[in-house]
Amino acid sequence: MRIDILTLFPKMFDGFLSESIIKRAINNGKVEINVIDFRKYSLLKNGQVDDTPYGGGAGMVLMCEPVIRAIEDLKTDDSLVILTCPQGNVYNEKIAYDLTKHKHLIIVCGHYEGYDERIREFVDVEISIGDYILTGGEIPAMAITDSVTRLIDGVINKDSYLEDSFTNNLLDYPTYTKPADFRGMKVPEVLTSGNHAKIKEYRKNEQIKRTKERRPDLLENYHEE
Repeated sequence: MRIDILTLFPKMFDGFLSESIIKRAINNGKVEINVIDFRKYSLLKNGQVDDTPYGGGAGMVLMCEPVIRAIEDLKTDDSLVILTCPQGNVYNEKIAYDLTKHKHLIIVCGHYEGYDERIREFVDVEISIGDYILTGGEIPAMAITDSVTRLIDGVINKDSYLEDSFTNNLLDYPTYTKPADFRGMKVPEVLTSGNHAKIKEYRKNEQIKRTKERRPDLLENYHEE
């Protein structure tokens, strides 16, 4: 998979791309991630990409020309263009899975007061990571890139994410490691029993219990096998 990220602040991605699972996925050829400063697509000598809004109002608006020129330069028949936007579909694990089906993602990071509305004509999907406002789309772009990359075959062990929270509309079950007894807080006996059928049953029951307590809204879409 190839992911191209259009941003005004490419240095924000330095640490993100050079650590942990993302770095390993890049080095192993599982994903190609390019961070592109779309100022270079500006036709103005000073690289300007924003201007005041028609009709007045606070803040600056991203101009359509540099963003659209960047999209057109990068786009292929295999591309899906994503706009990070608080008005978009709220991101979830199902969307992340759906995005892995595409060979090429182009993620546009917004900034300032917003986008020139005409940019939307060149976008396939708008994504929000929650009902709050950030200073720019770089953090949402990282969240999307991270969540998609970990689902690519060979990046991590499939068993590590098949029962993650939200994968089956349930939250994840509680996990423990050594020591078995810490200050009187003991690991449930079933987990040290070696009875894998009982362990599986325990974990599923804990998923349902935890979801009822913390995210009962998810149970509306949960269907037990």
